[in-house]
Amino acid sequence: MRFALGFVCILAYVLSTLVLPYLAGQVALYIGQGNVPQMAYWLGLGAVVFLVRSVFQYWENIIMIRASLDVALDLRQAVYAHLHRLGLDYYERNKTGDLSYRLTEDIDRIGEVTHKMSQQFVSCVLQLIAIPIYMLYLNWQLTLAGLIIAPLMAWLIGEFGNRLLKLSRKSQSQISSLSALLTEVFGSMRLVQAFAAQSFEKQRFNQEAVHNRNLRYRAEQLKALQYPVVGFLEAIGIMFLFFLGGWQIAQGNLTPQALVSFLAAIALLLHPIDLVTQHYNEFKQTEASVERVFELMDVPPTLVEDPNAQPLPAVTGKVEYSDVSFAYDPSKPVLQHLDLRVHPGEVIALVGSSGAGKTTLINLLMRFFDPVEGQVLIDGIDIRTVTLDSLRRQIGIVPQDITLFSGNIAQNIAYGEIEPNFERIEASAKLANAHNFITQFSQGYHTWVGERGVNLSGGQRQRIAISRALYFDPRILILDEATSALDSESEALVQEALDRAMKNRTVFVIAHRLSTVREADRIIFLEKGTIVESGTHDELLSYGQRYAQFYAQQFKS
Repeated sequence: MRFALGFVCILAYVLSTLVLPYLAGQVALYIGQGNVPQMAYWLGLGAVVFLVRSVFQYWENIIMIRASLDVALDLRQAVYAHLHRLGLDYYERNKTGDLSYRLTEDIDRIGEVTHKMSQQFVSCVLQLIAIPIYMLYLNWQLTLAGLIIAPLMAWLIGEFGNRLLKLSRKSQSQISSLSALLTEVFGSMRLVQAFAAQSFEKQRFNQEAVHNRNLRYRAEQLKALQYPVVGFLEAIGIMFLFFLGGWQIAQGNLTPQALVSFLAAIALLLHPIDLVTQHYNEFKQTEASVERVFELMDVPPTLVEDPNAQPLPAVTGKVEYSDVSFAYDPSKPVLQHLDLRVHPGEVIALVGSSGAGKTTLINLLMRFFDPVEGQVLIDGIDIRTVTLDSLRRQIGIVPQDITLFSGNIAQNIAYGEIEPNFERIEASAKLANAHNFITQFSQGYHTWVGERGVNLSGGQRQRIAISRALYFDPRILILDEATSALDSESEALVQEALDRAMKNRTVFVIAHRLSTVREADRIIFLEKGTIVESGTHDELLSYGQRYAQFYAQQFKS
């Protein structure tokens, strides 16, 4: 609707523009006659037409700007929603800085060009059609002579545009790499400084920045060459028309009034030609952004929710892996025909060397991936038949690497909830042993945590993460090395919180240091994607097999 209204304003603007050459001719006529009143009348009428033209120009501008911003907003929301449908494997393969750049700079560029193409470009094209028609009416010989040079100008503009597109593709890809580098370095600044790698990172950044500068310079160099070339052709054409018009006046085939009107029309054509040249260049540069954005939209989700999926009802926490096989790479199986049954309220410790399949079991339970063969069931229900939201809301997870988002403590505890329940926030914080330290802050639960939780200690962040895992009161809890990298005092506080959190829940523990490994109801020892041993800590030690050897190496202090 906005675009339609904008086009009406553009049409009115162009029609008012067409009146101006006629008015210029009338003014020239009465200047030649020395008729001041008539000259003043036509000049006043011209001022009114300019005012009307300016009003329509204003409205077409703001209407088209709003419409173009809406296009950019809709596109940004659609791409962002699509990215949320993609699996974890996609994010493991792609740089977050590049994705951020496509969602921000590339889409902004598309929005800007949409505005220019819908408003200025359309207006210019209409003028380039309408004004030559008026010129044909005035003098067809002069008009045809002026149009001789048009094909050459169109060819030159097209050639420059194609070269700009190639340079823009390289430049957009390179600036995305630069953005990805910045995201990576700023997110790992502690490691950079710990290894005294500032000089190395500055050199790496400088190389990328210089490469980006060179590509941008080549594009600007090309545009800088285009404008004088096209401008020179315009000047040659105008001088030729002056000569031809003067010759026709001398022959008696053209009046001075008509020549002034014709030249006024030519003057009105110069601005649209310049804008079309400029906008065509921008369009070719933006074409690279369009390709990059729609490249994201063309990525198919690796994990798709069943259209007939039903919400998972409240569960007791019974989990079953039935003949499950899985591989991230088809040539390298991670799990092979694995069977595991976990009873409601049972604490299961997953143990094994790196790559044994512990994290993969959790990934399948959370349905980050689907098994190649077999089923994962909760309370006897295949998790592929239920909605993802209802599944994941009944599973709480405390990851090894704690991520807190910019915001206050309450927002982080109730993460994912549009309208948080403060009573539940406080209850989960008390259960996680976090309420006491939170209330010691002057702003309590409204304390700002800072980017990635920098305003909190490691133990505090860990307890906030436990609170977050408990907010929805899940029946299944996953503890992924939840006390690694903590000092002994913090570990004791966190361990106390975990002991409370584990009560009456089915718990999966992945750990190297947790005492809950020894206290688990059952320890599952994984090796090369299969369960090689299962039992309590004492039972497995008495067998003297793989777990006993692993425990002697990894757990025994």
